[in-house]
Amino acid sequence: MPGPSTPPPVVLPADEARAWLVSHLGLAAPAYPSGAKGVRALLRHLRHIQLDPLDVIGTNADLVALARVEGIARGDVYRHLFPGHAFEHWAKERCLLPASAFPHYRERSLETPWWHLATRLERLPEGVLQAVRDEVEARGPITAAELTQHGAVKPLDWSGWKGTGRATSMALEVLWTRCEVVVCGRGPGGKRYDVPHRALPKVARSPAGYSGSEGFFRHALLERVEAAGLLSRASGAHWSTLSPVRTSELPDALLREGVLEEVVLPGSPRRYLVPADFRSRPVSTPDERMRILGPLEPLLWDRALVKHAFGFEYVWEVYKPANQRRWGWYVCPLLHRGRLVGRLEARVADGVLRVDNLWREKGVKLDDAALDEALARHASACGAVKVRRPRARVG
Repeated sequence: MPGPSTPPPVVLPADEARAWLVSHLGLAAPAYPSGAKGVRALLRHLRHIQLDPLDVIGTNADLVALARVEGIARGDVYRHLFPGHAFEHWAKERCLLPASAFPHYRERSLETPWWHLATRLERLPEGVLQAVRDEVEARGPITAAELTQHGAVKPLDWSGWKGTGRATSMALEVLWTRCEVVVCGRGPGGKRYDVPHRALPKVARSPAGYSGSEGFFRHALLERVEAAGLLSRASGAHWSTLSPVRTSELPDALLREGVLEEVVLPGSPRRYLVPADFRSRPVSTPDERMRILGPLEPLLWDRALVKHAFGFEYVWEVYKPANQRRWGWYVCPLLHRGRLVGRLEARVADGVLRVDNLWREKGVKLDDAALDEALARHASACGAVKVRRPRARVG
C-alpha cells in the first residue's frame, strides 16, 4: 500500500523568498552584539560557517562574520570561538560548528566522500594512532609540527592534489574525523589540537540529543535546513555530506510531522524544505549598509536558487584556469538593500586594500558611497590604511 502523503507545497513568491533569506541569514540589519559575543551568537544562529584556507581579504569565515558583526577584525572569528565555543567538522564540507553540536558528531564519524577515512587507516603504521592520541592528551593544545613524528606514509592524491605524507599528521586527521581530538585554535603555527574534555569541557561528556544514525541524520537535516533557509530537494553542493539523506524517507517524515514545510517558487520546478514556523518569524527590512560576501557564504550555497530568486549568476572560479574565468580568481559578491548588486576582486597587501576589478550588475545603479563605506570598514578590519578601487564596469 502507498505510504501517507505529505502536505502540498506552498507557493513562495521570489521577492518573499529573497526577503526571508536575507533576514534569516542575518544579512538584513545588525542582529548580533559586537565583538566576541556577536561572533558566538552568529555561529549559534547560522549553525555552520564554511571554512576555506585561502586568505585574500580574510578567509571565508572572516568574510561571513565581518558581513554581520561589528567590532571584529580579520582572524577574530577564530580567536573568539576557540577554544570552548566551536569545533571543526564535516557539515556543509569543512565547517565551524557550535560546541553544542559536538555530542551529535562524537557519535558518528561523518566525512565527505572524497576524504577516504578508511584509506588513511590502511596507510597508518600500527600503533601510531594511539601514540598520537596519547601525546595530544599529555601535551595538548599542540600543533602537528610539535608532536613526535612517526615517519612517512603514502599521501592521498585527489586528481593531483596531495595530502599529507607524514604519519603523525594523517593520524591527527583520523582522530579529528572520529572526534577523539578537536581543533582548539588557529594561528601562525597552524591548527592547534586538543582532546575534547579540555577543549569543549561543557559538552564533551554530555549525552547526545539523539541516538544512532537515524537520530544523527535527523539532527543534521534540521540543522542544514536552518543553515540554508531554503534547502532545495534537488541534488547539489548544499547537500554536501548528507546526500543519502536527500533520497531517504526522512525529509518526507519530517514534513508529515510538521517539523518542516515544503515550498515552491514561481517559475522553478524545484521544491524547497523550510522550517515549519518560518512565516511567523520576523523578517527584517534591509538597512543601507553594503556587505561584501565570502565565496562560500550561506546565501550563496545554492547557486541555482541565487540565480532564480536574485537574478544573480555566481560561480566561484578559484579552481578554473585563468583563461576560462569570466570574472576572476577570488571574486566576492556585493549585497545592498537586500539585492546582489555587483562583485569585486580585491587583495590586501602592504597596508592597502586594492580592488583589482569591480563589476556592477546590468540594470543596477551601484551606490558608490555605500561601496566606499564598505571598503573602508573592510580595510580597517584587515589592518589596511588605504583603499584603491577602479570605476565599476557592467558584468
